[in-house]
Amino acid sequence: MDTYILAIDAGTTSSRAIVFDKNGQQISMAQFEFPQLYPQKSWVEHNPITIWETQHKAIQKALANANLSATSISAIGITNQRETTVVWNRTTGQPVYNAIVWQDRRTAAHCDKLEQNGYGPMIYEKTGLLLDAYFSATKIKWILDQDPIIRQAAENDELAFGTIDSWLIWNLTKGKHHITDATNASRTLLFDIHNQQWDTELLDLFKIPRGLLPAVVDSAQHIGTTDASVLGAEIPISGIAGDQQAALFGQLCTEIGDVKNTYGTGCFCIMNTGEKAVQSNNRLLTTVGYRIHGKTTYALEGSVFIAGALVQWLRDQLGMIQTAAEIEELAKSVTDNGGVCFIPALSGLAAPYWDPHATGNLSGITRDTNKGHIGRAALEAIALRTYEVIIAMEKDAGHSFKALKVDGGASTNNLLMQIQSDLLNKEVIRPKTTETTALGAAFLAGLGIGLWKDEKALKDLWQKDHVFKPQSPDQAHEILDLWRKNMSKILNT
Repeated sequence: MDTYILAIDAGTTSSRAIVFDKNGQQISMAQFEFPQLYPQKSWVEHNPITIWETQHKAIQKALANANLSATSISAIGITNQRETTVVWNRTTGQPVYNAIVWQDRRTAAHCDKLEQNGYGPMIYEKTGLLLDAYFSATKIKWILDQDPIIRQAAENDELAFGTIDSWLIWNLTKGKHHITDATNASRTLLFDIHNQQWDTELLDLFKIPRGLLPAVVDSAQHIGTTDASVLGAEIPISGIAGDQQAALFGQLCTEIGDVKNTYGTGCFCIMNTGEKAVQSNNRLLTTVGYRIHGKTTYALEGSVFIAGALVQWLRDQLGMIQTAAEIEELAKSVTDNGGVCFIPALSGLAAPYWDPHATGNLSGITRDTNKGHIGRAALEAIALRTYEVIIAMEKDAGHSFKALKVDGGASTNNLLMQIQSDLLNKEVIRPKTTETTALGAAFLAGLGIGLWKDEKALKDLWQKDHVFKPQSPDQAHEILDLWRKNMSKILNT
């Protein structure tokens, strides 16, 4: 009998489900987008019910596309947009507020106040994270503080908090399991990554009741089964990881020094640092890479908030392209950026700057500027922000990386990958399966049920698709010079 694993990939803009076989080959996929809600400037929300409904629909469609029933699935792996915060009623299962998305900046001022009061170093020492509205803790507090009734319900242990993995598992199991894994817990500002538990001092600081929190499990572990009424069978849930950690594992970056970058809504670069939680001197994050059999593997991470979202902005707000894929041909219509520089700070600047108040900037426009120059400058901006993160990562790690493994939707853009290789002056390696986030969830789920013995057993399942090698060092230097001049103006340095 064939073995199939269902990977649930709960992204920022869509819900996806992918079926993999025991060789890591994609059998089918289904995807449904859901609305992005912007109630105020710098606020970003999702309807949690819509997330669950579109995810359920994607699962059913993926199974139908593969001509499989739920009884054919051996295990489920879940990967999710991280930090996005849901609080719901334990009895009714209804959210008390919309999900506050990781991109949301409404709590930036509160973070600034805590930083000014000197809490930043303590928080970084325990969590490996910088004090920023990006993470879950201030989002939870904001929701609880909206209404005294909500706050009291939380104090009475009537409510549950979860990132999207927890929310989906709650619905998949009909409320039997309120859990998260160590990777998602490590992104909340509430989890001590060194002793692997929720931290009382942090809970008190953010005024969050402990009873609100999920139990923390390994990334590969059989935690329970779906309720038969949900999908038509009781299926083991045995893999959980935040999307970027899942991509790290899906790229099989299991050796110290291995680096991957995911080009999605944002860009997220992670370096495996093994059993050592490396502290950053360059404002990167120290995070849990994955936890298997109780053994924690740590990582350094640099986040770029706006990557694919920049292309979406050109499509939706400016109408420059009809589909995101058109950006490559538009950018290739010119040989260079024509002096145009795009600073993509549409949601502040993340690593290594961490300036939540920075705004975007498009400069160098003349009468000769056309849409191609702006499109090319946008692709360069994505590659440049990634370059900055990786250079900072090398400094922290104390050694140069050999090559960059890439994945995510925008990694299929050959021009972007070539620009990235030129800027880094290193090989950029794209795998045959670019859905490495979902693949990582599937790998973890398979390990969780013993389908594969260990990480080494997975090595033969990963295959290269294309290797991009540096070609235009002179142009890369020109791009970098222009970028640095414009970035210094934005940062007033």
